[in-house]
Amino acid sequence: MTDYLSRLTAVPIPETPGPDWPVLSRIPIEGSDEPLIPLSLAPAPIKVFPVYAKQGLPGAINECYVREGVYRRLLEVARALPEGMGLIILDGWRPWRVQQYLFDTLQEAIRGRHPELAEEELLTRTREFVSVPSDDPAAPSPHLTGGAVDVTLSDGDGLPLDMGTLFDEAVPASHTAYYETLEKPTERQRRVRVNRRLLYTMMRKAGFTNLPSEWWHFDAGDQLWAHYGQHDRAIYGPAELETVESRWRKQLWETRDSVARS
Repeated sequence: MTDYLSRLTAVPIPETPGPDWPVLSRIPIEGSDEPLIPLSLAPAPIKVFPVYAKQGLPGAINECYVREGVYRRLLEVARALPEGMGLIILDGWRPWRVQQYLFDTLQEAIRGRHPELAEEELLTRTREFVSVPSDDPAAPSPHLTGGAVDVTLSDGDGLPLDMGTLFDEAVPASHTAYYETLEKPTERQRRVRVNRRLLYTMMRKAGFTNLPSEWWHFDAGDQLWAHYGQHDRAIYGPAELETVESRWRKQLWETRDSVARS
């Protein structure tokens, strides 16, 4: 392990409680017209793998979009990684339909395994890994804002590093600090702990916050970010991809008209 990597992974990931969603949803949102940027524009060592489109989820899009400010933070992370490593983007802005599908699918899976659960407890367990679908301007689902992003790290061959669980795996081991709690970790578990510390540290250094139940989920500018970053207000409300694309097309035509008149 290089000295640089050793320094980046020396500090354990702190155990952090999950969000109090009713409190979080009352955090005011400043609102921003910052555009959504397709991450396929990003240079190496960022790689884009829109996992839900690859899986064929209804409504999923074959691109990962984030707000411009989030895009620049991700570039900062990727450029500061140890040599040979890369950052894989799995999901960013998420259509409401996809959020609803993920929520319903997980809720039904939990209900099937635990039919004895009351509705309130069922909601709590589902929310541990998928937020409630909402396009409410005052309390949108994090991924609908373009401020939430799901990421992992890759090695020099572009293969994902071992993070202990699969992306979106709804198990206790997916909690970001899970491997910090093991008294006698195996060699593989120690490697996983180093990988998670590296991802967590690099994302935090770039101004992201982490959702404690998901090692892959980070936020910048949304209500989760405001909550865990202790900011007075969020920056990003819900974003509509169609509106942003229309704006880009308008700007393109305006530029062409300007060139034609000159």
